[in-house]
Amino acid sequence: MEHRKYRHLFSTGFGMLLLGILTFLFGAIWEQYYADVIIAPFFRRGNWVVVLIYLVLTLLVFKAYRCTKFGYLKRSDLIYYQLIGITIVNFITYFQISVIGRHFMPISPMLLLTGLDYAVIFGWELLVSILYFRLFPPRRLVIVYGSSKAAELVMKMSSRVDKYMICESISCAAGLREITKLLCDFDGVILCDVPAELRNDLLKYCCGHRLRVYIAPKISDILMRGGDELRLFDTPLILCRNEGLSPEKRFLKRGFDLLIAVLLLLLLSPVMLICAAAVRLEDGGPVFYRQRRLTRDGKEFEMLKFRSMIPDAEADGKPVLAADHDARITKTGNILRRFRLDELPQLLNILRGEMSLVGPRPERPELAEIYAKKHPEFSYRLQVKAGLTGYAQVIGTYDTEPIDKLKMDLMYIEQYSLLLDIQILLLTLKTALFPPETNAEEFSASHSDSKKE
Repeated sequence: MEHRKYRHLFSTGFGMLLLGILTFLFGAIWEQYYADVIIAPFFRRGNWVVVLIYLVLTLLVFKAYRCTKFGYLKRSDLIYYQLIGITIVNFITYFQISVIGRHFMPISPMLLLTGLDYAVIFGWELLVSILYFRLFPPRRLVIVYGSSKAAELVMKMSSRVDKYMICESISCAAGLREITKLLCDFDGVILCDVPAELRNDLLKYCCGHRLRVYIAPKISDILMRGGDELRLFDTPLILCRNEGLSPEKRFLKRGFDLLIAVLLLLLLSPVMLICAAAVRLEDGGPVFYRQRRLTRDGKEFEMLKFRSMIPDAEADGKPVLAADHDARITKTGNILRRFRLDELPQLLNILRGEMSLVGPRPERPELAEIYAKKHPEFSYRLQVKAGLTGYAQVIGTYDTEPIDKLKMDLMYIEQYSLLLDIQILLLTLKTALFPPETNAEEFSASHSDSKKE
């Protein structure tokens, strides 16, 4: 098992090799098709700088899209991220080359480069995945559970048999002595809904015996992760401010929201006009619907969407779950919902300062009250503005439990960074193009978009 410690080095090393191959291909295309036809050809060092810029851009995009996580992500997801990532890089690079050449340069060499990149990515992923899973077989794990919630976690982790092999389970009621006896035969342990005292003892035991631990976090764990270390005293302290984003982060986030929202409105305005026309032509009803939602500090605002249901879908004004094949959803609405196009008018909410590009999805006040009765911590997610997309939307699915969505929203708030926003926006593109599987009641009431006439 000693070689397992080199997993990260293996993944990083092969990721860097892939970046080197992609950069080499660009260098060859640049030298062959562009270097000598620009108005003022560079000397050798100038060409090197162009190639270096391509390498840095690829590195940044691949890092944001987690494109070098060999063995950690599903093969299909990893290939998707790499294909989208290199497409974005080559798209930007073409315009960079056109700026250098002072006119639109021939695009066919960049299309050739993109095709070669795609071939390399598919071949590289196939080679690396074979090597990875021969060198690093799945870990043999035991799960320690405190309630029936563990069964759902086992099902989720079992979907990655390439990484996790859950071989045994034991109730926390068995006690510390019996549990530690069992752990000796496994590579790691999963702790799910285990009482705090027992969990602490197990963590110490696993640390002393170098056993890997996977923990299903509690709300308090997530809040503590966002804390700062205080080094003013000789006794270690962790400071949890519990006030959402700092003024500096809010200012940076607002500037980013405005920039991207304006760009998206300009780029997507033809798509939005087509959506609006389709909604209007199908039944002659209103194009938009407005619905009260909650944003930062519990403030209410009218959220905009393209109407995807019949005008009187909620004639009594009460939230109604939209089931699979719901007769209230129009034909146009089905398409809009499938590809998230019904959400595009919320770019206007972002410009008005009512929403952010990324954040917890806004809930209706009635539903927020219901959720808060079951989970009092639900109001914690209102420390930031509601978002057009969010961490829970790109990681979870429609049928993800509200408590799990709450945990993901709090993880986002506590670990916020501009890079995280960019990652979530890039992942949103995948969610829109390849919608996740849904259960019968796939759209919760918080996504019901009809208004009382």
